[in-house]
Amino acid sequence: MNYRTALIDRFWDFAESADLVGLLDGERSASRPPVFKSEYTNHNLLFPNTGDSNYKAQLTNVIPQSRRHRWFRSMTSSQALAQSVFGNLHLLGCVHVLEGLQTEDGSPFLDYLPLRVELEYEVNCLGEPRPTSVDVLFEGPHRYRIAVECKLSEPDVGSCSRPRLTPDDANYCRDYCDGSYAPQRGRIERCSLTAIGVRYWDHVPALFDWSSEDDQPECPLRLTYQLVRNVLAACVRQGDLGGATTASPVHGHAVLLYDERNPAFLDGGAGDREFRNVSKALKVGSLLRRCSWQALAGTLGQVPQLGWLVDGMARKYGIEGHAAPYNEAGLRVLKPPVIGRTGAGDLLGLRRLQGSAPFWLG
Repeated sequence: MNYRTALIDRFWDFAESADLVGLLDGERSASRPPVFKSEYTNHNLLFPNTGDSNYKAQLTNVIPQSRRHRWFRSMTSSQALAQSVFGNLHLLGCVHVLEGLQTEDGSPFLDYLPLRVELEYEVNCLGEPRPTSVDVLFEGPHRYRIAVECKLSEPDVGSCSRPRLTPDDANYCRDYCDGSYAPQRGRIERCSLTAIGVRYWDHVPALFDWSSEDDQPECPLRLTYQLVRNVLAACVRQGDLGGATTASPVHGHAVLLYDERNPAFLDGGAGDREFRNVSKALKVGSLLRRCSWQALAGTLGQVPQLGWLVDGMARKYGIEGHAAPYNEAGLRVLKPPVIGRTGAGDLLGLRRLQGSAPFWLG
């Protein structure tokens, strides 16, 4: 049983143990995760058992419905997990707890105590025709920004859409890219996105050892797209009073938050390769950091007030908090899961399904 299959299996066990099956769209399937019916969408969030209807409404609205992902209703939704964790931390005034969290290279998750927290923050300084969002944005003193990219069961960090266009797409003839960084299809610009006014490559050379002036057989952003966007979201700043946008390492950093059981983000996986490729190209390595949900849960577990949230992450997602071990170089030691030896149930924490839930299930 592979990681995703085991995760889906644990979600179905969780739904049955929490008496949620009647709220789901469809029956148990080995290949399809539990998906809530549209009228029960908010049951995919974790609420404190001491919360009232007003608090539930506040948490639900942390991300406007218009910014919810297509599959927010699925238990595999990393957006729903991010809202459950960071939305509650924000509303409960507990964001400061993250000051004690270290990323894998030993640097802090947060360099400054945030003055503002926003989920699905729209980036408006990169010239995108339809601004895309940062999963979680923290803003501290001097407008220092931390852009967090949240992953759960995803197979990679998120690639550029242009090479994935097909002839059936209305913009195929104009925007398709073969994955290289070179003029194509009659375009002057090397990047299809640059041709429509997106300004990624205006700022990439200031932060990465990637030239915007040379043709390249493989575009550096093709597979690393989402991580690069997060670095740009953190480090590109609009000038005061509408001044020019500038990119600088002192403006912020990005963090990749992932499930350390997911083989895509372990050594040799697609997500791990993409993270390393971006990190290697950065002029300042600390602009991109990596941390697991398990390490985050370990930090939250040190705060009694958040015990219900830690337990909810364990029971629903199988995310068990731990104090991250570090080697002599200051790097956290990851042990890849061995399903054949431990069994998928142990891997995904199914043993935690027993007992009553100390949190609301919507």
